[in-house]
Amino acid sequence: VMGLGIDHPGGDRPGANAAVLAQVRGYWHTLRSQRRGALPHRSDIDPRGIANALTCAFLAERIAPGMARFRLAGTHLADLMGMDVRGMPVASLFDLDARPRLAEVLQQVLAMPGIGDLWLESPRGLGRGPLLGRMVFLPGEGDGEAPLVFGCLVTDGAIGRAPRRLTITRAAVEALDSAPARRVNRPCLPDLAESPAAYTPSRPHELFSAPMTPPPRAKPGRAHLRLVKSD
Repeated sequence: VMGLGIDHPGGDRPGANAAVLAQVRGYWHTLRSQRRGALPHRSDIDPRGIANALTCAFLAERIAPGMARFRLAGTHLADLMGMDVRGMPVASLFDLDARPRLAEVLQQVLAMPGIGDLWLESPRGLGRGPLLGRMVFLPGEGDGEAPLVFGCLVTDGAIGRAPRRLTITRAAVEALDSAPARRVNRPCLPDLAESPAAYTPSRPHELFSAPMTPPPRAKPGRAHLRLVKSD
């Protein structure tokens, strides 16, 4: 499987094939080229452009420096958590020790802007076998709203008993030289007393047509991160 550091597909649910990661990344580059190097807008994203990756794709909205909340997410992310992740912080997929590093990746992806890559694992446990993963964060614009992260999460291995919390074994951010830096120190959106909806699998074409709701405030984290700058 390309990108996971392993030689065979695995797992018993959608998301094991890392080719979808390349499809999402390639589609984002296509959208960016259509805007002559500017970041894609949410309205540019057509689910037909990533038809084979919808179960693993997501859109998240920045809610604070280093923090984002899922607005739309494919069913593979719901399988990992055992519930619909829409409305939840991206950090909810990660264990506590990984969240500061995740926050720094998200901060740099949106502030540079840049492309973020994460190499992931999920610890073994009762009813949980080995699980490897890759995640990509691609910056976007929210059509006048808060900045967006368009991305994809793929895993290799049986999911087993949910939820599966992820750890970060490696992280990198590739700066986009031709894109202007952002100011991301805007005020957070107001808190909401919204509870995540119960998970019910949705059809792939519904991924980018689901309703969107404003996110709650969250605190950022700090950690070290390796920066990769492309020429």
